[in-house]
Amino acid sequence: MAVVVISGGSDGMGRALAVERAERGDTVVAIGSRAEGPGTGGSGTGGLGTGGLGTGGPGTTYIRADLRSIAENRRVIAEVAARWPVVDALILFANRQSRHRTVTVDGLEETFAVYYLSRYLLGHGLAPQLERADRPVIVNVAGVGMTRGAVHWDDPQLTRGYSTIAAQLQAGRANDLLGAGHSGKARYVLYHPGFTRSGNLSRLPFLTRNLIRVLARVAAHPVADSIHPIHAMIDNPPAAQLTAIDRGRELPLDLPTLDPAAARRLATLTESLLQAAAPPP
Repeated sequence: MAVVVISGGSDGMGRALAVERAERGDTVVAIGSRAEGPGTGGSGTGGLGTGGLGTGGPGTTYIRADLRSIAENRRVIAEVAARWPVVDALILFANRQSRHRTVTVDGLEETFAVYYLSRYLLGHGLAPQLERADRPVIVNVAGVGMTRGAVHWDDPQLTRGYSTIAAQLQAGRANDLLGAGHSGKARYVLYHPGFTRSGNLSRLPFLTRNLIRVLARVAAHPVADSIHPIHAMIDNPPAAQLTAIDRGRELPLDLPTLDPAAARRLATLTESLLQAAAPPP
């Protein structure tokens, strides 16, 4: 059975995947911000409350963490590494939408910190554990295939012209480049499931929330359908170093949004931001 680490594991698609992998017999480490972790229905391996790493046995271990914080990401990485020397799959769901520009404790724009930077930190921080697995895989669930939006190289924290959409699109394009710049044993999958009945809408304006809910009733995929392909990615990782899948269609890797030179530029920018915001101890 696999050890599967899931960020954004207390809500939406992340929670559903955690439940299903635990029911299949995997050891699941779910990371989330809610007070309670994912339960597993009638399987008897229910969520493990708010703190620590639980028993570490089969089922779901829940780590409550604020992934807006660089220090919290590093704490999670240290805890996982101490308990599970081998990680077979890292599945990245964590995201945060905000109507107004919000700055984290590290001085970073919140969406950038959660949707992109936490994924950068977890992927790099757990690389040694992934390297020890026979067939490791990282699945980054974002918006690959979209061409709107860009990394604002001169203002990545969106101090000028912030909007919810601009922040989401920038982080989405940054995640594309995170995959394009990946190296190592683990296979990397950029996965866009399409519009799904998932996610926490509570921080969006009232009218926007209701519009999304109405559209979701008629146009969105059920969560179960959107996470179904991820099971195959975990059980049988692709042969290619990088795979990009947009709503069931495999994409060519020569897309402008997957430019390796831009990926290297973003990696350099990210390391500079980390050094300035929170140097490693």
